[in-house]
Amino acid sequence: GPAAGGPSRYVGLDSHLVLRTSVADVDKDPGLSGNLLVERAVGAAVELVSRSEYQEHGSVALGEMAAKRLAAAGRKPYVVPVGGSNALGTWGYLLAAGELREQAAAEGIEVTDVVLATGSGGTAAGLALGARLAAESAGEQAPAITAYAVCDTEEYFYDFCQGLLDELAGAEAGYKSRELMAVRDAKGKGYAVATDEELETVRAVAAATGVLLDPVYSGKALHGMLADMRADPDRWRGRKVVFLHTGGLFGMMDDSKLGQLLPLVGGVSRFADFAK
Repeated sequence: GPAAGGPSRYVGLDSHLVLRTSVADVDKDPGLSGNLLVERAVGAAVELVSRSEYQEHGSVALGEMAAKRLAAAGRKPYVVPVGGSNALGTWGYLLAAGELREQAAAEGIEVTDVVLATGSGGTAAGLALGARLAAESAGEQAPAITAYAVCDTEEYFYDFCQGLLDELAGAEAGYKSRELMAVRDAKGKGYAVATDEELETVRAVAAATGVLLDPVYSGKALHGMLADMRADPDRWRGRKVVFLHTGGLFGMMDDSKLGQLLPLVGGVSRFADFAK
């Protein structure tokens, strides 16, 4: 979504997005809810497929079909996979892990844990490998990486991230995803489906810190982390935890979630001096 459409426009590239929706809505204008506001504002070409079409063909084949059509029209397309999660995309967070270590060292903080949401795997794989490599180069202990999955299963992410590690290595990697990180299930009722409890966590964090989490990714992950801390306080006591906020704020701007949030947030009143 915005992670591709916005930056593409910054550098003068057109973006073409393939989005899945219900079969009932596949021929309707999807409006401006959530990420669509940014995508359409920057001029992205948005094409819709039904969930059954997405399941039948898969994201890779759909990307290749769109690229083939664009190439036939004289364009030079580059296909970005779901979540940007390929070996190239994984490099970004591999490097970010080194930056995090340097920043923590400059502040005199010994980070013991890094927690994040994972929805496609690239961020988790890159961060986990980068943290291990940065620690080994400095002769230090790597922080524990915990990725809270907002979709699919724990096993799926271990296997997918292993594939990314192998792709980075150009062969079978010397590092195993199950050794580099822990994956925890945090999808709740399902991908992009927020419970009242998860939204209350988002509201409470915003009220306490001014930091707004999104209900699809980081909100679910932090909710899962806090639940684990309550369930096993001894495991977390005394730890220095960095929670990685990976964005997704526009997921908050969904009509159904706004309706769920309204009863949870502060009320609005008439200007007191003019109230009767």
